[in-house]
Amino acid sequence: MTPELAVDICRRAIQTILMCAAPMLIIGLLVGLMVSVFQAATQINEQTLSFVPKIVAVFLAMIFFGSWLIKILTVFTIGLFDIMATL
Repeated sequence: MTPELAVDICRRAIQTILMCAAPMLIIGLLVGLMVSVFQAATQINEQTLSFVPKIVAVFLAMIFFGSWLIKILTVFTIGLFDIMATL
């Protein structure tokens, strides 16, 4: 295995991780922002009010994007096996 191949595999792994995590992180960020604005407007300082909606939103995003995530991870894994076969 050449250093260039190892760097390319690591680069694609990091890119795949970021692509798979991005939808859940963005949805969690947006829900957290909306809850924070709501808490600031109503002056409610309850910790669970900010935690529970984010967990539910991320869970729903995982359900919604699940098939896409599996497809991305499967393509990456098959690519790794193809590279391993040529070594």
